[in-house]
Amino acid sequence: MTGSRVVALGHYQPAKVLTNDDLAAMVDTSDEWIRSRVGIETRHVAGPDEPVDELAAHAGAKALASAGLTPADIDLVLVATSTAIDRSPNTAARVAARLGMGSPAVMDLNVVCAGFTHALATADHTVRAGAATRALVIGADKMADITDWTDRTTCVLVGDGAGAAVVEATGPDEDPGIGPVLWGSVPEMGHAVRIEGTPPRFAQEGQSVYRWATTQLPPIARKVCERAGVTPEELAAVVLHQANLRIIEPVAQKIGAVNAVIARDVVQSGNTSAASIPMALSKLVERGEIASGDPVLLFGFGGNLSYAGQVIRCP
Repeated sequence: MTGSRVVALGHYQPAKVLTNDDLAAMVDTSDEWIRSRVGIETRHVAGPDEPVDELAAHAGAKALASAGLTPADIDLVLVATSTAIDRSPNTAARVAARLGMGSPAVMDLNVVCAGFTHALATADHTVRAGAATRALVIGADKMADITDWTDRTTCVLVGDGAGAAVVEATGPDEDPGIGPVLWGSVPEMGHAVRIEGTPPRFAQEGQSVYRWATTQLPPIARKVCERAGVTPEELAAVVLHQANLRIIEPVAQKIGAVNAVIARDVVQSGNTSAASIPMALSKLVERGEIASGDPVLLFGFGGNLSYAGQVIRCP
């Protein structure tokens, strides 16, 4: 049994930017109302000719280029998404076809906002079991497709995008770069975040999610650090699901990561569901805000009231 590590990252967002003032022209809201309640200023929105697998493929291609790899080097593609319209071919298969891959295993995971950290753990476990040597792990969501743009309580939150990570096996003499996952859910509260109906629409019980996230998640996140053998004070960065700035800031404070950079990509990107963590992490690395080898806490939470977190070493 060997370990695994993240060797490269990539992200992609569609070109169209929707500002708070744009939304104020669509629904009864304002820039001040949105900033004060959720901390979001802008979000990127994909058009009807930009399916979620296209967003995912762009992010995946950038991660491969950053790693100096070709599509043929990948033997597992995992895509975390809850907004794929079609069931088959799945999003991972369509990404593999877009990138011209050979014959990788292809799987989608739907754990909504916690999807990427679940997928990253799955890739780590697969590599450790010897069933894959290199995986492309992508979080991608097109929230525009499932949003009621007349509902001011939800349309102000969402954005579209994708983030990707290349995961590969570590040698027997190397330290693993992906720490143990801690994951779970609160099934009886699954109704708090929903994507239901025909056509499917995103809805949530905002106050329930806020109370759960700010009270229940910080001790779980600290246990993630404990499993990885690091203290919160040793973290170089904390990348939480970019749900809402009013959730991110108190949760990060309660974790106790006093020396860490706190990802706040939600301000420019909105809530991009499974894309939010890899996209925010990729941007931190791209801007040089964290260095190679730094310990970073990734913690996803949301739909199904699911959560999953691990500490990784920055590529």
